[in-house]
Amino acid sequence: MSPKPMENRLKKYQILNGAQLKYIAFLSMLLDHVNNALLVPILEGKGFLLQVSNLLSILGRIAFPLFMFFLVEGFFKTKNRRKYLLNLFLFGVLSEVPFDLFTSKVFFNPNWNNMMFTLALCLSCIWIIDSFKRKIPNRILWYGFSLFLVGIFSILAMFLSLDYDFHAVIVAYLFYIFYQKPLWGAGLGFLSIIKEIYSFLGFGLCLTYNGKRGKQSKWLNYAFYPVHLLILGLLRLYFNI
Repeated sequence: MSPKPMENRLKKYQILNGAQLKYIAFLSMLLDHVNNALLVPILEGKGFLLQVSNLLSILGRIAFPLFMFFLVEGFFKTKNRRKYLLNLFLFGVLSEVPFDLFTSKVFFNPNWNNMMFTLALCLSCIWIIDSFKRKIPNRILWYGFSLFLVGIFSILAMFLSLDYDFHAVIVAYLFYIFYQKPLWGAGLGFLSIIKEIYSFLGFGLCLTYNGKRGKQSKWLNYAFYPVHLLILGLLRLYFNI
């Protein structure tokens, strides 16, 4: 009997639906942002607070891979890609002041822009790449063209000072290319951002996705990002942290 393909072997680990994984990602992001907004600025030397901060930072590395994974999942599953892209862009606009308050305690900082814009750019990149699949039937040429576009969008991400810049574009591309082979997507995605060593926790959790949406609110998913950033930004201003 021939051995089962690795993707089939993963099925016994695929126990979490989309809602459960997204809530894990939200919690991870919240812990990371609480750490960066309220703990990191007041750390002085070693001690218990530093250990708490380090733990929150490790747990915070879970979020990014999951959000990139579900961006690509959304690209393939959404009924309206244009609306999906527009929602990301609109919530990017709504999130920018909260993001700048959270990161810099100012109402506008063009040198660092929020993750919603990053997701919108990544979605645009894989959408354009995907649209050329039928126009460039030669697979080698299409892969070459797709890599060229990834390079262009990576430069654009850095030029626009987007959160996670070119790393996000590369991870989104890998999840897109290996959509039917999640182990490859997660493994190569981790290698592409291996400097964030604990992101393996998030990439590993991507492999537990069972393909089911689960019970979730679309607008809560969008609103959580700007709302929690605004609260943390206002707390920074109030306590002058």
